[in-house]
Amino acid sequence: MKKVNQAIPKIDAKALVTGKPVYTDDLAPKDCLVVKVLRSPHAHALIKNIDSARAMKVPGMVAVFTYEDCPNERFTMAGQTYPEPSPYDRLILDQRVRFVGDAVAIVAGETKEAVDRAMKMIKVEYEVLTPLLDFRKAKDNDILVHPEENWRSLCNVGADNQRNLCASGKDEAGDVDQVLSECKYVVEQTYHTQANQQAMMETFRTYCYMDVYGRLNVVSSTQVTFHARRILSNALGIPKSKIRVIKPRIGGGFGAKQTVVSEVYPAFVTWKTGRPSKIIYTREESQIASSPRHEMEVHVRVGADEAGIIRAIDVYTLSNTGAFGEHGPTTVGLSGHKSIPLYGKTDAFRFRYDVVYTNVMSAGAYRGYGATQGIFAVESAVNELAEQMHMDPVKLRELNMVKEGQVMPAYYGETAQSCALDRCMARAKEMIGWDKKYPARDMGNGKVRGVGVAMAMQGSGISNVDTASVAMKVNDDGFYSLMVGASDMGTGCDTILAQMAADCMDCEMEDIIVSGVDTDSSPYDTGSYASSTTYVTGMAVIKTCEKLKEKICLKGAEYLGCEKEEVEFDGKRVWCPKDGKEITLKEIGNRIMCANEEALMASEAHYSPTSPPPFMVGMAEVEVDLETGKVTPIDYVAVVDCGTVVNPSLARVQTEGGLVQGIGMALYEDVVYNPKGQNFSNSFMQYKIPTRQDTGEIRVEFESSYEPTGPFGAKSIGEIVINTPSPALAAAVANATGVHIRELPITAEKVYMGMKHSS
Repeated sequence: MKKVNQAIPKIDAKALVTGKPVYTDDLAPKDCLVVKVLRSPHAHALIKNIDSARAMKVPGMVAVFTYEDCPNERFTMAGQTYPEPSPYDRLILDQRVRFVGDAVAIVAGETKEAVDRAMKMIKVEYEVLTPLLDFRKAKDNDILVHPEENWRSLCNVGADNQRNLCASGKDEAGDVDQVLSECKYVVEQTYHTQANQQAMMETFRTYCYMDVYGRLNVVSSTQVTFHARRILSNALGIPKSKIRVIKPRIGGGFGAKQTVVSEVYPAFVTWKTGRPSKIIYTREESQIASSPRHEMEVHVRVGADEAGIIRAIDVYTLSNTGAFGEHGPTTVGLSGHKSIPLYGKTDAFRFRYDVVYTNVMSAGAYRGYGATQGIFAVESAVNELAEQMHMDPVKLRELNMVKEGQVMPAYYGETAQSCALDRCMARAKEMIGWDKKYPARDMGNGKVRGVGVAMAMQGSGISNVDTASVAMKVNDDGFYSLMVGASDMGTGCDTILAQMAADCMDCEMEDIIVSGVDTDSSPYDTGSYASSTTYVTGMAVIKTCEKLKEKICLKGAEYLGCEKEEVEFDGKRVWCPKDGKEITLKEIGNRIMCANEEALMASEAHYSPTSPPPFMVGMAEVEVDLETGKVTPIDYVAVVDCGTVVNPSLARVQTEGGLVQGIGMALYEDVVYNPKGQNFSNSFMQYKIPTRQDTGEIRVEFESSYEPTGPFGAKSIGEIVINTPSPALAAAVANATGVHIRELPITAEKVYMGMKHSS
């Protein structure tokens, strides 16, 4: 490998750091109509009347659209492969509003000022209904969030709108209750994680225009370019052939843009008016009307015998999908299927779940995608089990962790063909100095430092579902065009895919031009989510390169007058060892432009029947002020097994970024509603995300395994990196104070009150 496993700079780095116009709003035409959404002040209400007559008299106003103007065909905004597991429960605009911030009307005008003024003049008459705000009381409640008859669920996920159920299910092996009754040590606890905002730098934004062929062109900051086309087709009731979706650079997504949050509104305006339009979400809109992480309450029972062998794990997850069901049926599965399999010696497991509707902002995809919540619960329970057993939690994990070659019954029966979890644990223990610091050290100044540990696993794409294809062609002068459908959202996937192609074709990075995603010209890809790009799209690159090399050899042999079997290709030339004849790739690229009957181009697709998990160990050191309960992160070490590391620099910053988000979830971030369902966390003044000063030192290393089904032995890395901070930090606080915080975030108030109560 000459390019893979090398710290090659991102191919778009210079353009981004020099501020080139590459993002959605940079590219939007200057004559776009400005689109904004009038939002509901009520958590649950029926719209009785909308009067927009005064608003339309504002100079520069073009249109006000209400639910009466929109199709009555329900769809989902979840960017998932068809048929989507998420229920079809959305309308572009609905007579029933289901959360504070829900869309009431679409307002379009020539200028922002005109639209802002007009929105204040729209008079809406509501019939206010009782909201359902407590997700613990949602199942089978008399208040129905979705009583409509045209609600649909395309997949058998246990959904029932008449019971406020977005999904419900169970998976088990063995007799959990019997095995737990035989265990000497049992922990039974409930853990609660809040909704969290992705807080990407670039908010949701889209612009649209009609082309000369009468087709709707949508340019959007989206992770799911091809899925967005289908969703817009369903929402607008027009054929997919009438829609083209283009993805420019994305200023961060973290899963938020796997939901089509903003696209439908300007698309509807442009389709109805024929004029270009754009919508730019404010930060407040991104905080109150977007797609945050699902709030979950996870009940865990875990039992071990006298020797410390964990014999049974029982998990029940209650997930709050909010007003709509985007990603509700799928995120919840990871809370059990990505936490229970970490322990490889269990005799029995059970995983049950319910996902319920409520009258708060609808949830969606966020890095970690449900595994984050489940791992916080299960890893916290294992740490409490170690405490009950008076055993070092590292030792307990060393006794029980899944090992390479083991079958994982709770992970769909897959075998861990690549697993360096044991080496990750040993390395992390050495890095933080675990034996000297565990469990805690009194600093002699009213402050105590404690350490905590957690393990994690994720997946690499969605097995038997995620499909990626790429196309690659030889141009004149012998350089390549690599066309991908995967959405680079700042992660650098364009770079790592080019690295793989460069190694396969034995050429330089400069010889490969990577094109962005356009549904008219790019090969199909499900999108950038589920940690699929490196693993799934990477294999499509390898297969495509192999096919293209065959074609290059065939064409070179033809020009040399040789048999294909007689020639070789070294990246620069096709040559015949037998007689020394050769032709350069540049010559081939130029000759195929004339008198040629076969395009020198290849395209291959790939999917995987398995989803090999990356693994990770995180260890945290915190300092707790015993007088105030304030928790200060001191040191966080992380060791990751993502198979072969394709680009160490990009993998490192991916890991560091994920850890910062995980630390934010654990210590700072909280979505707060008032008793009427109004979201108080509507800005970064109220919703605190960590700065660099809030995270302590972060250190990252890699322990590579080799995944035989992955490109160059690689697995994913994008999501796993967010999963260990919450349980590791909670354990560090518990070791420092004796207080177990089971509801995130871990605030000074909770720690102080816990210490006061225990004393």
